[in-house]
Amino acid sequence: MAIDRFGRNIHYLRISLTDHCNLRCVYCMPEDMTFRPSAALMQDEEVLQLTSLFANLGFDKIRLTGGEPTVRANVVDIVRGIAATPGISSVSMTTNGVLLSRLAEPLAQAGLQRVNVSIDTLDPEKFKRLTRWGSLDDVWQGIVAAEAAGLTPIKINAVVVAGYNEADVVDLAALTKAHPWQVRFIEMMPFAGATEIQVRQAVTAGRIKESIERELGVMEIANQGRLDGEALLFRLPDGKGDVGFISSVSHPFCASCTRARLTADGRLRLCLLRENEVDLLTPVREGATLDELRDLILNGIWEKPWGHELAKGVIPMNRVMNEIGG
Repeated sequence: MAIDRFGRNIHYLRISLTDHCNLRCVYCMPEDMTFRPSAALMQDEEVLQLTSLFANLGFDKIRLTGGEPTVRANVVDIVRGIAATPGISSVSMTTNGVLLSRLAEPLAQAGLQRVNVSIDTLDPEKFKRLTRWGSLDDVWQGIVAAEAAGLTPIKINAVVVAGYNEADVVDLAALTKAHPWQVRFIEMMPFAGATEIQVRQAVTAGRIKESIERELGVMEIANQGRLDGEALLFRLPDGKGDVGFISSVSHPFCASCTRARLTADGRLRLCLLRENEVDLLTPVREGATLDELRDLILNGIWEKPWGHELAKGVIPMNRVMNEIGG
C-alpha cells in the first residue's frame, strides 16, 4: 500500500502514453508544439512493467491519458496488457475522441471500461477555433461508437475559456437532459506554454453553474454530495445524466486526493499542479531491481505534497499540459 505523509492511500495512477496529440487546443499547447522522440518515452514493455509494479503496491485504478492516448502505437495491446495485470480492477481513458469511431470497439474488447471525451463546445466553428485542427463531427461519431461499445457511463469534459466558449456551457449541460451522460466543466488550470490564456481567461465553476441554472433551472445535488472522482455532481430538472464541476482552482479537493501520475517519459508526478517528480524510467533502463524501484515509488508517494499553491502564485512551469497527462 502506498501512503503519503498525510495518511492518504494513493491507489489511482494516471499513465500518459504519449505527449503527442492530433489537436492543438489553445489552452493546452502552442500550434507549433515540438514533441519528444519516441525513444525518450516509455516503451510498451516499460509501461506494462511499471503498471505491474504499481499494482503490487496497491494501485488498482488506471486512467490512460496523453497528449492523446489513441495516437499511441499499439494502444489496444497496451490496454489489453494493463487490463490483464493482477490487481488492476479499473481501466479507463481520457481522449479527445477523434479516433474513437474506429478504436472504441477494439479498446472495449481489450478491457477498457470507460472513456472521458473532451468537448468544449457543440458549435463546429468554435470547436475548430479552440482545437485549431479538430472536427466536431469526428468527435461526436467517436462518442456514439464508445457508447455502442459499452464504454459507459460516457463522461464529457469541457474546459471553459472566457472569450471562446463561455456561452456554450448551457448547450453542453443540456446534453444531460437527453443522454445518461456526465458533462463535467473543468476550471482552466495554469501551466507552462499557454499560461497567459490559462490565467487571464479562466472561468470559475461558480460562474459556470450560475449560467446553466439561469437558462435551464436550478439543479439538485447528485451522488449524495460526494465527489465522483474530482467532480461535484448536480442534476438538471428532468435530467437523465449529471452535470459535474471540477473546481481545482477555486475549491481544491486535495484532502481526498488518491492520485499520482506517470508521465510519458516515465516520471512519477506527485501532484498535477506541482513540479515534484521522481524519475523511474532511467532506473528501469539502467537495470534497477524491483526492490529499488519499489522504494523509489514509495518514497516519492510519501513526499506527495498536500496540494497546489496557486493561491500563492506558484504555477508549475516545468511542463506543458500535454506532457503531464491531465
